Amino acid sequence: MLQSMRSSAKYIWIFLVIFFVGGFLLAETSGLLGRAPVTTSTTVAKVNGEEILATTWDNATRQLEQQATQQTGRSVSLDDRRHLQDQAFEQLVSLLRQEYKRRNITVSDEELADAARTSPPPQLIQSPELQTEGRFDPEKYQRFLASPAARQEGLLLQLESYYRDAIPREKLFEQVAADVYVSDAQLWQIWKDAHDSSQVSYVALRPELLPDSAVTVPDKEIADYYEKNKKDFERPARARLSVIIIPRVVSAADSALARNRALALRERIVKGEKFEDVAKAESADSTSGSQGGALGKGVKGRFVPQFENAAYALKVGELSQPVLTPFGYHIIRVDEHKGDTLSLRHILVRIQQSDSAATVTDKKADELAKIAASTDKPEKLDEASKTLGVPIQKANVVDTDALTINGKFVPGVGAWAFGGAKTGETSDLYDSEDGYFLGRLDSLDPGGVPSIQQATPEIRALLARQKKLEKLMPRARTFAAQAAATSLEQAGQAAGIPAASSPRFTRTSGAEGIGRLNEAIGAAFSLPLSVVSAPIKTHDAIFIERVNQRSPSDSAGWDKQKTIQRAQVTNQLRQARVREFLQNLRETARIEDNRKQVEAAFRRAAQ
Repeated sequence: MLQSMRSSAKYIWIFLVIFFVGGFLLAETSGLLGRAPVTTSTTVAKVNGEEILATTWDNATRQLEQQATQQTGRSVSLDDRRHLQDQAFEQLVSLLRQEYKRRNITVSDEELADAARTSPPPQLIQSPELQTEGRFDPEKYQRFLASPAARQEGLLLQLESYYRDAIPREKLFEQVAADVYVSDAQLWQIWKDAHDSSQVSYVALRPELLPDSAVTVPDKEIADYYEKNKKDFERPARARLSVIIIPRVVSAADSALARNRALALRERIVKGEKFEDVAKAESADSTSGSQGGALGKGVKGRFVPQFENAAYALKVGELSQPVLTPFGYHIIRVDEHKGDTLSLRHILVRIQQSDSAATVTDKKADELAKIAASTDKPEKLDEASKTLGVPIQKANVVDTDALTINGKFVPGVGAWAFGGAKTGETSDLYDSEDGYFLGRLDSLDPGGVPSIQQATPEIRALLARQKKLEKLMPRARTFAAQAAATSLEQAGQAAGIPAASSPRFTRTSGAEGIGRLNEAIGAAFSLPLSVVSAPIKTHDAIFIERVNQRSPSDSAGWDKQKTIQRAQVTNQLRQARVREFLQNLRETARIEDNRKQVEAAFRRAAQ
């Protein structure tokens, strides 16, 4: 099997090498890339001295794009590609290959073959074609694995790639976390933290009791704090954008047409066609459609209310009437219903503009593109807005988030803004099923660690709060003494700070008004009952509290579930160990990231 994998892979990689090398050579010789061309030897990053070439990054991104296209049945958007670029980069800069080499971790052909036979990837386990009565069927998988179709569709090649990545990673993580052990004493404490409960009355002295003029924060203290805590101020890039949106407005007639089409699809199923076949051929949700409409198994809260209410009202095997949601009309079938858990399928029919209305929208979008698309003249967007009578909408977006305006996703423009665009430039015209979008980059904050001047207001406010709490401490001690002599309520009334009463809480849940995982929460489980405490300082208040009630955990209940708890906690601790290991790898690595420069070079070449 592995030999056939490599046989197929050889020709694929020959094609890729010819394609990308040829493409870059053409760009160089044609002068498309300008004075600073991106060539086959351009370095997109260096990791501990090892170079990652731009071609390698591009190839890895294209592979992920191909996989995403196969899984969803649609081409990737600019926003999708941006995320896939980041994913490809993280894979290339994962540092794991260097660690495999250092630890002498390898994968044999026998291990690959055995894993392919006995441990299918999650995507295959969930595939409807490999299931019997809603469960993964190992025999179907073995037959498919041995079939000519598996080879023709590239499955064997994909499996080899998957396990060459997964097996050494699993071996490494096993080495890193193999010694994790959880004692009974630790399990009991974890159980107590989540099940011991307490209820308190308290008075909180907060920094707001003092005016800002009550404290001063010297510049030296700000500078010292900045130097010790620089990484805490690191921020993602942020862009300010102006966007013109030309929506695809649908009418009541368009909605009626979509509903009638949904009814027609339902009728085909009622008359004998398989739901799965109709979903594959007709559903506008290409991701679930490729899986016969399957939306998987899960509890309430997965879907919008209109869809979920209709689904939970159905009997197993029953077809819904057309259900209207913000996405269109759905035909729903429930395959399994146990308690709050549903396994279901759907067919989506989107509500789309009529041809005549779409023609008007398209023409308007063409005019917008002619006036304002892809220019370095910022005034062109204002001209387009005035000419077309379409308002300009302002929006902020950070590099880690999608661009939304009034709660609606705007495709393309956000990814474009962080892909090397310059202030004042306008984007290409982007489109989706909801409309057309064109943006102008008004400002760009590159992110990273801000300068001390930029961070000073935040640091000054933080240190001022700390100083106010320190200044309030004598007042808190006096108050605590008065409360101990009378009562918390009487002292609070005299001081003009009424005592508050908390609901029951645990060490891990915390309580509104007090906080979570702080000193005041911890004290509620150690103070004597009905005794007024000394002042308890947290990061944002000083508390004087009295424990009114406290209930211990049920040891019998803990003992019954201890085996399951041990497995869960061990798994969590192993995952935490692995995350810590990976973080340390990244922090100690020497990584030089040139992606922005390479992307900017590509943009200059395209202009």
